[in-house]
Amino acid sequence: MKRFMHIALAGMLVLLAGSALAKEDSPLTVAGATTVDTAKARALFDQGVAFVDARKDSDWEAGRIPGAIHLDVKKALTEEALAAEVKKDEPVVFYCNGKKCHRSSKASAMAVGWGWKKVYYYRDGFPAWKAAGNPVE
Repeated sequence: MKRFMHIALAGMLVLLAGSALAKEDSPLTVAGATTVDTAKARALFDQGVAFVDARKDSDWEAGRIPGAIHLDVKKALTEEALAAEVKKDEPVVFYCNGKKCHRSSKASAMAVGWGWKKVYYYRDGFPAWKAAGNPVE
């Protein structure tokens, strides 16, 4: 019985640690990218800069920034897929579901690594965009 209790306690600790890690905030910055707030993201949107939505399909289908390109960072974002949408010398904004979402930071880092020079990391993402009253589709 004592051994079972130790195993159960160890399992609970692993689950709690995993849960705590899942709630960790995304990084404030991404090396080689410029972090932007909602006002700057809106200014880039108004200038016609490409926005890439790195979220999963169900999030994309529930709503997005108008005209955004959907490249799920876990399924569809490749150098070739991004290059088909945005040239390496053109600006691009990556977003996902806010500070708890790591997809836009990963996507931004990938783009920088592939040679994109004007990468914008919109850390606050779609929830902040929508909350600010910006257009959504």
